[in-house]
Amino acid sequence: MKGIVSIFSFVAVVFTMAIAVCGCATSVPTDYEDASRPPAVSPDNFGATLPPNIAPLNFRILQGEASEAVTRLHSRKGGEVVVGGWDVCVDEEDWRELLEQTRGDTLFCDIYLKYDGKWQHLPTQHFPVADEPIDPYITYRLIRPSYVTYEELTINERCLENFDERVVYENMRFADSEQGQCINCHFPRNWNQQQQSQFHVRQAFGGTIFINGDQVTKVNLKTDSTLSAGVYPAWHPKQNLIAYSVNETGQVFHTLDPQKVEVIDYASDLILYDVEANTVQHIDRSASEFESFPTWSPDGSTLYYISAHYTPRAADIDADLDSNYDQLHYNIYARDFDLQNRRFGPRRLIFEAESLGKSASVPRVSPDGKYLLFTLADYGQFHIWHKSADLWLLPLEDEGQASQPSSTAGTREFHRWNSGVPLLELDSTTTGTSVNPLKSAIPLQAVNSPESESYHAWSSNGRWVLFSSRRDDGNYTRLYISYFDRSGQPHKPFRLPQRSLDNDDLLLRSYNAAEFLLQPVQPSQRQLRKAIQTEAKPSAYTGSALAQPEADSIPASALQPTSERRSTAVAY
Repeated sequence: MKGIVSIFSFVAVVFTMAIAVCGCATSVPTDYEDASRPPAVSPDNFGATLPPNIAPLNFRILQGEASEAVTRLHSRKGGEVVVGGWDVCVDEEDWRELLEQTRGDTLFCDIYLKYDGKWQHLPTQHFPVADEPIDPYITYRLIRPSYVTYEELTINERCLENFDERVVYENMRFADSEQGQCINCHFPRNWNQQQQSQFHVRQAFGGTIFINGDQVTKVNLKTDSTLSAGVYPAWHPKQNLIAYSVNETGQVFHTLDPQKVEVIDYASDLILYDVEANTVQHIDRSASEFESFPTWSPDGSTLYYISAHYTPRAADIDADLDSNYDQLHYNIYARDFDLQNRRFGPRRLIFEAESLGKSASVPRVSPDGKYLLFTLADYGQFHIWHKSADLWLLPLEDEGQASQPSSTAGTREFHRWNSGVPLLELDSTTTGTSVNPLKSAIPLQAVNSPESESYHAWSSNGRWVLFSSRRDDGNYTRLYISYFDRSGQPHKPFRLPQRSLDNDDLLLRSYNAAEFLLQPVQPSQRQLRKAIQTEAKPSAYTGSALAQPEADSIPASALQPTSERRSTAVAY
């Protein structure tokens, strides 16, 4: 009996501690004065539009000189949750009921602070709640931002409707390997609706891992006629095809620059992989162009990607680029794709960032095909390291007019999105057919911060944008979500909800390459490990995927051997 009593006593203590950590139920003060200053909280998600199916947005009230705090969350329909203490952690069931009451309406938050025995009521805060739900899952990598250390890297899956998180695969599964291992970029097909996804394994047991339901296979995408194995993928929305960039990348470490490191392409091309036939074709492999980050239009008729023109200044390409990395400016291009014949048309310019002295990266088309979302920074294409990186939007109804001069309507639209304050001046003297890249491209002022915004993804309904940001401390990349309404307006983002308010601060990991999922990934870590240990099935090269093949400046076989490079090649 004493043992049972001891167990119940222990449970009671743990329960009491949990209440102390995340606040406790209490009553709302009735005798108070209204204050004019807004509440200071972390994270500050007030004003952000919420999905009706998101996990509780727990937050911490910054204490200051106050001695007590009470928070009331409530709806117009009478539902409410009252929490006492500095850490406002809401019961998941109570939170779901509040969101259901406020769907398409507003969730209100009132904070009361006690100073010298007297209560103050701070201005009521608001959370607009959208009608449209968010995809229930996301997947991402967690990696230490130490630039060279990646052994503890994991691919994780998180349910956005609660706080459930699991490791899909971890890098340390083969910790005893002499060569080590690195896993890259888990990428789903159509938000994993067909239970298909892929990720790369580098170094030991290298290959591309394809997941189809609970089946796992491993393929070697590197051929004698291609630069490397696949790197950045884009799964065709209608056919079992994947466009990849194939890259040889390296890192340059700065001694004075606060951005610490630069990731550089020393060579890159585009390939098309037929998943069923296990064949590879090249799309674009000009030695004078560095192509990367392909993405498809929703109907699969257009492939968008970035490319930087490179003219060597010296015989040693590595040394040249190590010294002139800030001279690489990537533009956005597109090629039409014939779905029946599986052939690409000629390249056309979509957005000329170079003429601004800027560089574009990671183009992503909205599910309705109306918008192209991308990052814009001062140079390069690995924008996670660039403080200048912001999210920009290009309406695609103007795609065919990219080489035309700016119109007055375009100028008005640009100013409307910037609240009348242009970030880059439009040239009113533009004439002829010169490119004006700001005709309709617009920075997302409601989303951007002084720190870097980088890798981003659309939800399946196009109403939510998931992106990574270093706005919190400039060092660790965390995930934010922004509502994108039907009129094309972005809303203030909120940080990925956490059960523990110290989770992000104590994690000591950066979130990386996050994607939305409609369904969870099926295979277990054991299944994935077993597949990774098998021999990779070699793919076959079958020539060009262009309707009218373009002459290669230098064939892939004549490129400088990877083993002689000082760069860190992205290859198996």
